[in-house]
Amino acid sequence: MAKSSKFRVWILLVIFAVGVFFVSRLFPQSIPVAINNGSTLVLELGGGYVEANASSPLARLAGDDTRPFLGLLSMFRLAERDDRISTVVMRIQPMGVGWGKADELRTAIDRLQEQGKHTIAYLEIANFSSNRELYIASSADEIYVSPGSVLPLVGLAAEYIFLGGFWEKIGVEWDVAKAGRYKSAVEQHSQRTMSEASREMADSLLDDTYRRFVKGLAEGRGLTTADVIAAIDSGSVRSQRLEALGLIDGEIHLDQLLDRYGDIVTHADYASVDPADVGFVAKAQIALVYGTGTVVQGESGGSPFGRSPVFASETVSRAILDAAEDPEIAAIVLRIDSPGGSALASEIIWRAIVRAKEKGKPVIASFSDVAASGGYYVAVAADAIVSDPSTLTGSIGVFALRPAIGGLLEKLEIGVESLTRGRHADFLLSSKKMSPAAHARLQTSVLDTYQLFLTRVSQGRGLSLEEVDERGQGRVWTGQQAYDLGLVDELGGIYTAVRRAKVAAGLDPDDDVYLIPFPGQKTLGEQIFEALQLTGLRAAGLPYQWPKPIDQIVAWAKDLPQETLLLIPPALVDIR
Repeated sequence: MAKSSKFRVWILLVIFAVGVFFVSRLFPQSIPVAINNGSTLVLELGGGYVEANASSPLARLAGDDTRPFLGLLSMFRLAERDDRISTVVMRIQPMGVGWGKADELRTAIDRLQEQGKHTIAYLEIANFSSNRELYIASSADEIYVSPGSVLPLVGLAAEYIFLGGFWEKIGVEWDVAKAGRYKSAVEQHSQRTMSEASREMADSLLDDTYRRFVKGLAEGRGLTTADVIAAIDSGSVRSQRLEALGLIDGEIHLDQLLDRYGDIVTHADYASVDPADVGFVAKAQIALVYGTGTVVQGESGGSPFGRSPVFASETVSRAILDAAEDPEIAAIVLRIDSPGGSALASEIIWRAIVRAKEKGKPVIASFSDVAASGGYYVAVAADAIVSDPSTLTGSIGVFALRPAIGGLLEKLEIGVESLTRGRHADFLLSSKKMSPAAHARLQTSVLDTYQLFLTRVSQGRGLSLEEVDERGQGRVWTGQQAYDLGLVDELGGIYTAVRRAKVAAGLDPDDDVYLIPFPGQKTLGEQIFEALQLTGLRAAGLPYQWPKPIDQIVAWAKDLPQETLLLIPPALVDIR
């Protein structure tokens, strides 16, 4: 047998063996779970959650531990209508969620209580940034912590880093063009401190988040806001002190807590429950399209081993149009968790939504933790926008940032010679700052894009250009503030958006529907083939992925499109 034939046979055998292994390990046969009346369900909350489809089998095998947020919410929805479950214990460990997702989890707990379920939050946390977990837990009927937990209640904080001095030290200068008083993302690179406009916006975001944090703890624990503020200002760090203040119900080990209840149902077992067992009968299908990560042009190019998702114009646009043309799909929900990115990519996705509506399919935008700048631009084409109260949204503004690295090259004793043809060709150089004429052209491009952004929002929100400009200027708002300003239609999470989509499609808001992800996940065979290709690339010494700790830091920055007009918020806001 020729060597090439032997090699092909070997490859086929490897693919077959790998396929059998994955199928047996990652798709084990489901065993029905017997659940008695009066059972206690233990839900596990912890780790990273993303607004995306479930990780591929290969990604999970490679150690991707992120989970789809909708999967967690679905467990709550299942328990909500399961008459066999009387008590739900939520075992909460450190969670990778923002304030928007925290709002949705509180709502999910509230819905359990409305259906007569007793809810208990059990916190296993030992770090100095547990405000979001405590905020979620405060919606439960009871809160307990594990002995040894550390939950300092000292308030909220946000930090903003400015690199102007650093770039100056290494010889990098910046050409800056922007539209919007608050479009201050450029400050993080070009300045040493915060401008007055940036401080005004940052204070507003922190104030609104703090107000809702205090209100949530007060309402959940039956305290006054004054009581909660006093507790925060006392700097409580011991569990015993939190118990004395009425913020938790005590310390206990999980096994001791569960010994109080019979017939325990684990999270893993409950995941195999058939929705039909609790009366779920779907009357229609609604497409669910995710817009997660930086808005970029082209295809998402997702790896079978998992990576940070991107809001890719071609992938998302095609998914929206495919859903619009599918006769089985009644409506489309676009779930957005994005800080924005490319202005052109945002416009391409905006157009796809317009075309979907022209085909008669209602489109509802649902905001998660962040839907700012390009993420908001896309959403204004939808029939309605639903936002969590804590979502960071708006930031209607544009900027361009161009480094001039001549000083750095000089420090490194690297020579550079620039040749141009055309009066304004220095627009294209990166070794020195732009001439006034070239900078004027950059600013013109930014202002033109800002005007288009204002027009899109005006068309979508039914506001005048002047009203949009007043609410815009690059300013980031919380979802609550955006609702008060008319930038979103309704406050709520993804299920609120789904209810709105059902009504828009002529269904009853309480009808059961299937949420069908577009695009669908690739087949196992396709994933294995891509994995073998990537294995070859790695063997050849080509870069594939950063180590995970570094990847978490650079994921957003590495996807940001370069040499283009950008729609991103003034800063990556992390209130903790």
